[in-house]
Amino acid sequence: MLRRIPLITKNFQTNITISRNFAKDIKFGGDARALMLQGVDVLADAVAVTLGPKGRNVIIEQSWGSPKITKDGVTVAKSIELKDKFQNVGAKLDVANNTNEEAGDGTTTATVLARAIAQEGFLRISKGANPVEIRRGVMDAVECVVDQLKKVSKTVTTPEEIAQVATISANGDLKIGELISSAMKKVGRSGVITVKDGKTLNDELEVIEGMKFDRGYISPYFINSAKGAKCEFQDPLLLFSEKKISSVQSLIPALELANQQRKPLVIIAEDIDGEALSTLVLNRLKVGLQVCAVKAPGFGENRKNTLKDMAIACGGIVFGDEALDLKIEDIKIQDYGRAGEITITKDDCLILHGKALQSEVEKRIDDIKDAIDNTTSDYEKEKLNERLAKLSDGVALLKVGGSSEVEVNEKKDRVTDALNATRAAVEEGIVMGGGTALLRCIPGLDSLKPENQDQSTGIDIIRNALRKPAETIAKNAGVEGALVVEKVLQSSSEVGYDAMIGQYVDMIKQGIIDPTKVVRTAIVDAAGVASLLTTAEAVVTEIPKEEKEMAMPPGGMGGMGGMGGMM
Repeated sequence: MLRRIPLITKNFQTNITISRNFAKDIKFGGDARALMLQGVDVLADAVAVTLGPKGRNVIIEQSWGSPKITKDGVTVAKSIELKDKFQNVGAKLDVANNTNEEAGDGTTTATVLARAIAQEGFLRISKGANPVEIRRGVMDAVECVVDQLKKVSKTVTTPEEIAQVATISANGDLKIGELISSAMKKVGRSGVITVKDGKTLNDELEVIEGMKFDRGYISPYFINSAKGAKCEFQDPLLLFSEKKISSVQSLIPALELANQQRKPLVIIAEDIDGEALSTLVLNRLKVGLQVCAVKAPGFGENRKNTLKDMAIACGGIVFGDEALDLKIEDIKIQDYGRAGEITITKDDCLILHGKALQSEVEKRIDDIKDAIDNTTSDYEKEKLNERLAKLSDGVALLKVGGSSEVEVNEKKDRVTDALNATRAAVEEGIVMGGGTALLRCIPGLDSLKPENQDQSTGIDIIRNALRKPAETIAKNAGVEGALVVEKVLQSSSEVGYDAMIGQYVDMIKQGIIDPTKVVRTAIVDAAGVASLLTTAEAVVTEIPKEEKEMAMPPGGMGGMGGMGGMM
């Protein structure tokens, strides 16, 4: 027995095989870059078709509701998900998203530029160039382009120029351009303009002055106007409470104080019910007490913040706030909010001319703006913008109309883009549109002095990429892009190609203009992301888990045999 033991051990050792099992999929060098480039190409092809006045729409299937039809580059980019994980890395380039976050428009241009930079960068690296030096050359060239854009930028002065910027961004829709221009005229350039779904076939502009929220009177017995079912007060006192009011005892001091001042009282609280509500209604009907109760808008934390905003806008305080520990029974005359006028219907409440300290309101607005900059949640951003709108002097509502939900959503995307572009133009000025401004930056790259051949290659990559937006606009209009670009480059500096009418025109006079901020952000983001992509030597992705199909129980659905008689 002892002699056979080594033999068994030896056989055992020869049967061992070493296998390396990766929990992730890893690809290196050229293979990884080639697959990523395929993803970049798919993304850019899908997004590029929307560029220019004759760009086409993209239809996106949604997991719920009807498909979305859009011409908005960032919406298309966000919807793309590829099966191959390595291709998906390329397709998930955050260029469009970054540009959208900063400038709100120019996402398609950024994607087209990123593809051109990545494509040529990968090609040069495969021929032995150093990716790090290429990236340095690219970033130097981009810095030069940004400086030139700032030099040729022209400030926006007239409402006509604002309308032109909005029209171009809305893909040549004159009505949208005029709508945004008139909205800016009414609420000022820094005023709040919000886009909402309309209820008619046409687009409408509504300007709201004061603070409006979507909560009406708790009981119709508070109505005091013969015209229409509403409650109107001049110079009222406002009582804000974060908590529910059920006991009438807590309200008596507040009612007595208001009565002494001979002023109407409006109570805005989480809720007013029980004996407190019945006493208010009884006094309103029997004694003619000037009072009205309104539920506070919103829910949870949002309701607390909105009440605080309202109190600041009217110069009052919020009772029930844990931080202050104030009770309604201890109310003093200075604790009320004051307003010039208030109108309450069954659906909403409008407070006009709040008597607030302007410095307090401005401080609150700055706090909300800081919160908007710091939050990453779209929902939070939306709610904060709503609060900002209510605290501002006036709010312009752009109500987008259409015959169907799909049409309204498509137009809403264009209106939002146009609005963002207009704000960007007011901020940093305008340059020639249609990709012409980038073409005019090409000669300026000759002044750069690269330290080595690879940096020179990086500059050449940007030189070629700057032609792509104008080329793509021309291609989408059905003409040969390269010929159009050459003709524009040979023409005088103010001439560009108007893809809508197919002619070479003076771009500024024709009103074909882009916001400087949009063009600048597009080239900076595209170069930053695409040149980083070229420096990648390995890509790590998750291995998709194989989903096992559920086996059917043997014999099928044998338990259903007794249902044969159902005919």
